Amino acid sequence: MIEGASVDRHHWIPKSQGGAEQAPMHRVCHKKIHAVLSEKELAQAFSTPDALRGHPEIARFIRWVQRKPPEWNARHASPRR
Repeated sequence: MIEGASVDRHHWIPKSQGGAEQAPMHRVCHKKIHAVLSEKELAQAFSTPDALRGHPEIARFIRWVQRKPPEWNARHASPRR
């Protein structure tokens, strides 16, 4: 990742679910996670990097986005909440 506009901070457990721990994450990956998973799902089953990588749709997205340059940033679908 390149620090700047392409980087967000992701709460492993959403703040709305009581989480505080966070880490830098590529912005498009962060948006994809929130477009695919609800905050409740994130808190209950996908609160670690390994768990997120194990989700089929997120895993497909990771394989796809790895071919993009590190500074790449694009619009993404709105969350399904």
